[in-house]
Amino acid sequence: MVKTLMSAEMRSFEIFEVLEPASQTIPFVYSSPHSGRIYPPDFIAQSRLQGIAIRRSEDHYVDELFSAASSLGAPLLFANFPRAYIDVNREPYELDPRMFDGALPSYANINSLRVAGGLGTIPRIVAENMEIYARRVPVEDALKRIDTIYKPYHATLRRLIARTHVKFGFGVLVDCHSMPGNIRIAGSNARPDFILGDRYGTSASAELSRAAMQILEEMGFNAVRNKPYAGGFITEHYGRPSRGLHALQIEVNRSLYVDETTLEKRPDFDKVAAAITLFMKRMAEHVESYTGDPALAAE
Repeated sequence: MVKTLMSAEMRSFEIFEVLEPASQTIPFVYSSPHSGRIYPPDFIAQSRLQGIAIRRSEDHYVDELFSAASSLGAPLLFANFPRAYIDVNREPYELDPRMFDGALPSYANINSLRVAGGLGTIPRIVAENMEIYARRVPVEDALKRIDTIYKPYHATLRRLIARTHVKFGFGVLVDCHSMPGNIRIAGSNARPDFILGDRYGTSASAELSRAAMQILEEMGFNAVRNKPYAGGFITEHYGRPSRGLHALQIEVNRSLYVDETTLEKRPDFDKVAAAITLFMKRMAEHVESYTGDPALAAE
């Protein structure tokens, strides 16, 4: 079922939220940019997709899977707007001119691979290559979404990261996502439970990535690194290990916790959420041992 809001409700609709701890006690920031599931009615009216079909791009319930971050002492930023409406894990102006009525600004990136694949800042498709729109979108609409959703989301994320960096001397951003259950490890039929992305070692220290992999494996999960998901714009943009800012993307296999046909939570949902909470706790304990040590403060 798609959750939509009437016009009166839209005025009080929070486009994103920050689940804050009573006091931030660990140098982590968690973000869930693709788990939003509130669909503006004007967007539904523009779309040729209805019901579950329009929801295929969601990272289903990832905000709930990682919601214990605040109880562990870290803020969690999560979207309420859907990824199909605007994707904040892209450059701000990755736009396909074929989608819009009107001229795009000269600084728009119209030639990126993500735009070519239909997955720009304003996506053309949802998963399984299903076209979203029944007709062209007014360019003013696209630019308004960027100004009122994309830019405030990133301003909030920058503030959380900067605050963490100032308080602890370094910071770790964990960008939280989910992946389809049919993903397989390259060269095998094995299904990964988690994929960690560090942009092939450029967005986080090798020590941090190794520790995350080891913790997941010790918990009994099948974890791989960077393939096929190395991290998107958020990981690439905010990860600066040389400055003590580390960014890891984590992908959870959806089939562990959700029925991908109905999008209903599986009976094991709470078990998976508890395992993710334990992972976050162990990551915090690992990083705590580096407090005051230059290994993470600046690699």
